Amino acid sequence: MDKNVLVTGGAGYLGAVLVPELLKKEYNVTVLDLFIYGQDSLLDCCYDKRLKIIRGDCRDKEVLQAALKGQDIIIPLAAIVGFPACDRDKTAAVSTNRDAIRTLLSLAAPEQKIIFPCTNSGYGIGQGEQFCDETSPIQPISLYGQTKMEAERLILERGNCVTFRFATLFGVSPRMRTDLLVNDFVYRAVNDRSLVVFEGDFVRNYLHVRDAARAFLFAIEHFEQMKGQTYNCGLSDANLTKLELCAGIKAHLPQFEYIKAEYAADPDKRNYYVSNAKIEHLGYRAQYTMDEGIEELIKAYQVIKKDNYGNN
Repeated sequence: MDKNVLVTGGAGYLGAVLVPELLKKEYNVTVLDLFIYGQDSLLDCCYDKRLKIIRGDCRDKEVLQAALKGQDIIIPLAAIVGFPACDRDKTAAVSTNRDAIRTLLSLAAPEQKIIFPCTNSGYGIGQGEQFCDETSPIQPISLYGQTKMEAERLILERGNCVTFRFATLFGVSPRMRTDLLVNDFVYRAVNDRSLVVFEGDFVRNYLHVRDAARAFLFAIEHFEQMKGQTYNCGLSDANLTKLELCAGIKAHLPQFEYIKAEYAADPDKRNYYVSNAKIEHLGYRAQYTMDEGIEELIKAYQVIKKDNYGNN
């Protein structure tokens, strides 16, 4: 049985939720992370003897080679995430999101399994009201989408892998991010009680961060069945316009007011409906609803009062 798991970027927004779940399942987990945001998200896992932490850069070949030794499963979460962060430092985006994956593939043994988090932002402007599935055209419109899709292609060509095209994540994590769209909208609803919505009719799919972590566990348990393929992974009840999302938040916070900006544009032009049927047919289904996510975020924002938890 595969017991040793390497998670690069394991102290990040998704990793900080995934790593404790892997430890609960009694995996031996090695985290390779630079801790560039000063996060302390794994402190409450340090008691666990199955956890090893390496402070280092996934782009450093020697560091990565040492971290890979003895691993059965590799989960490369390390990335510059989101179009604003990638556009702010294009060199870091390319070197981390794509080139570090190329280095990883050159070092990993053929028998080492890779489970990779890609993004459904690769669908770009989508296909109107037609749902995007895993066979739909790839047309990323941001550097983030481009680098992640290029990395996914390299991994699929290598084989012995599973890749996920994750929806936009939301929800509370020990390494909190308030810059993700749902998290940001709820933060503004709680603290500002108002919001101007750009491109309010644009649609995205969403997924709770804990459901994303569950997807990795599902892939480990069903690896042979899923191997060599990519899977959309999102909350199928949450193909929502931004205005529909705002209405959902207002149902929990009646004092929240929002208006649609008629003439201003959002630089993030993603607009697509996503089908998650492929992975759902295998038995995986997202468990956390958007309403549950909004409720937990409202509670979290009684704790977090400074907007310094983003990647922007």
